[in-house]
Amino acid sequence: MSSYQPGEGEKVEFMEAKRRHGALSGPLTFVIIVVAVIFVMSVSFRVENIQVVGNNHYTANEIINAIDIEEGDNLFFFDRFAAITRVFAKLPYIQEVSLERALPNRVTIRVTESNAVAYVKIGLEYWTFDEKCKVLGKAAEGEEQGLIPVVGLNPGTIFINEPLATADHDERTINYLRAILDQIVERGISYQVSKIDFSNTNSVILYYGDKYIIRLGDPYATEHKFSMVLDAISKLKDGDIGIIDVTDASTVHFTPY
Repeated sequence: MSSYQPGEGEKVEFMEAKRRHGALSGPLTFVIIVVAVIFVMSVSFRVENIQVVGNNHYTANEIINAIDIEEGDNLFFFDRFAAITRVFAKLPYIQEVSLERALPNRVTIRVTESNAVAYVKIGLEYWTFDEKCKVLGKAAEGEEQGLIPVVGLNPGTIFINEPLATADHDERTINYLRAILDQIVERGISYQVSKIDFSNTNSVILYYGDKYIIRLGDPYATEHKFSMVLDAISKLKDGDIGIIDVTDASTVHFTPY
């Protein structure tokens, strides 16, 4: 019995067809795998559990809505950078925010909120800001009662979520106010300070409860001046009332009245 033996020409055509098939099957297989992976991720990694941690001023729903995430969104393809940008734009009290993805379906939103420390009064409105002088917004009814009034300051146009500014754009004044508020917050004496008077930037006066008037003077050596003031207060008697002057940043002068 005879068997068919392909000629040389047929062998060449067969090998070329086999090579073409192999050349096509590689990319096609890759495409199929990619499509399959995308399909699995789109089905498997959908948000089912959203947690908010660290919020106080805002509700969990307010933060979730600002981030614009909801159950059913794809966790793998969620744009965290864009989400964080939206939060800062919409919620001025948010100081820091992070999104943690826990596969397969949980998102934890961790926030650190700014705290209103002081306010300026413009007309009949009280505008609050934190120790970094970031404007947080108009005070809610009665909110100003627990904050430090800053008087003698001529604020310019107020922009929420932006630094406080003076009408003449005097950055030196705002930097000095920021340094004072930083010291007040860091040393935990916000509840003691009843007013800050910026009528004269080179002779700033701080009212410490109903017992002391503190003359801070110019912006020089603010941290050191606060150390001097608190050291002096610790040595005064309970019944002492008067003026504490640290304007020269080297000597404390106490004048009773």
